[in-house]
Amino acid sequence: MERSLLKGKKGLIFGALNDKSIAWQVALKTWQHGARLVLTNSPVAVRMGSINELARITDSSVIPADATRMDDIEKLISETMEIFGGRFDFILHSIGMSPNVRKNIPYENTSYENMLKAFDISALSFHRILQTAYRLDAIKERGSVVALSYVAAQRTLTGYNDMGDAKALLESIARSFGYIYGRDRKVRVNTISQSPTLTTAGSGIHGFDSLVDFSERMSPLGNANAEECADYCVVLFSDLTRKVTMQNLYHDGGFSSMGMSLKAIEQYRKSFEECD
Repeated sequence: MERSLLKGKKGLIFGALNDKSIAWQVALKTWQHGARLVLTNSPVAVRMGSINELARITDSSVIPADATRMDDIEKLISETMEIFGGRFDFILHSIGMSPNVRKNIPYENTSYENMLKAFDISALSFHRILQTAYRLDAIKERGSVVALSYVAAQRTLTGYNDMGDAKALLESIARSFGYIYGRDRKVRVNTISQSPTLTTAGSGIHGFDSLVDFSERMSPLGNANAEECADYCVVLFSDLTRKVTMQNLYHDGGFSSMGMSLKAIEQYRKSFEECD
């Protein structure tokens, strides 16, 4: 099949750290489908990660920016418009970090200072990006904005801590700003609730390997990997989804609709047999 769903489109991608990142895979897929890109991450992540290698592969520009600073976001979007010669077509938000998770501080003993940082980095950054793009009229009519979320926004998953709260806020922002952006500029705003994915950020969550295994056993189609998520993002950035907005779209192999699977029951029985 000819890969041309995004031919002529231009996009800004937040959050590519290394080749394990979902944002990295999204950049590759969108480029393969004909898009021109600008890549961004925090200055520390740009120094420590491999984003410049990705930029060489995709012939893209890299602009470091702290997504918690309005002046950085404004400079980033303005420079992106200069590179593209005007407005562009899509944005990916793939940013998330919780100091409480990193420091293994349990939810019941949370540091509120850390929790506010998690909200600022993981969710309010999305509002800043949308607000700035809206004010600068940076996204073309019928453009698309996608942020990556997780089912912990709706369900309690031990170890995910205050990131569940952050993802719930992220999804709410997508709905609230999605209404405004759709009404005024015909721009779509959606979130993708992705399967647990073995990224650098995900590996910092206590018990993450067990969570991935549980999700794999529960999901009829199995976990969606980063490359498959990138395929879904391509569709959402394309003209095939012109009327899809303000949605939280599950991309999790069916996990979000499951109660108990046969594979999970069998594993559960084995654990009882071992106890006996």
